[in-house]
Amino acid sequence: MTGDSGPTPAERKQWEDLGYLVFEEAISGDVLARLQHAFDYWAEACKEEWLGRIAKGEAAATYYDIPNTLEKDDVFIDILDRPKYYRYIKAFAGDDAIVIGEQVRTAPVWTTSYTGWHPDVPPSHPLHIKVQVYVNDVEPGGGEFAFVPGSHRPGAGPYPRVKNLAAMPGHKRFAGKAGTAIMFNSYGWHVAMENHTETPRKSIILIYEKRTPDRVAENENRFASISHALNTPERHRLFGIS
Repeated sequence: MTGDSGPTPAERKQWEDLGYLVFEEAISGDVLARLQHAFDYWAEACKEEWLGRIAKGEAAATYYDIPNTLEKDDVFIDILDRPKYYRYIKAFAGDDAIVIGEQVRTAPVWTTSYTGWHPDVPPSHPLHIKVQVYVNDVEPGGGEFAFVPGSHRPGAGPYPRVKNLAAMPGHKRFAGKAGTAIMFNSYGWHVAMENHTETPRKSIILIYEKRTPDRVAENENRFASISHALNTPERHRLFGIS
């Protein structure tokens, strides 16, 4: 469990060696309640459109992302710079992080995961960090996030393309209470495990990257619709707004 003052030497070593940190109660109290309400409201409001896309073969049935969430409720914006984990993102990115986006995702009860083991980007890519936030309690076997510690390091692997997710050597699974956040280096191999419970897994994946001129240029007009909430110099910088 991490502290409240930013990376200690031990936490920085864990990040560098293993590629992940866990923040319990990263979101709690009224903010967690707001987040849960917004998640459930918009998941239900957009469900019919998702089912229609499944029927047309345009969407998978194994997971569902609420579209355009940053425009739907400011709580989805507010969680992007929560101090509990955001100070770590800034520290590891050299105070030069930029938002890529977020995925507000439901993983239905399903004995097959919606993905296999994978890294998101190669080590040649600018530092890429994700934060997996649990919106509801995620039990062991409930579609929990899993990661191979150390797999983000140059020269790690090779890792097998296993069909049975549990067969991945050296992996670690992360169950957790609502409001838990798992921050990980996206060079590393990770997956959502199969959900064998009776409860869909609700989570939000926050995506950041170390700033580059190309990424700033891509972000220049992406967030015009939420300009009302980007009301501090810190948020301007985080979203890549000049």
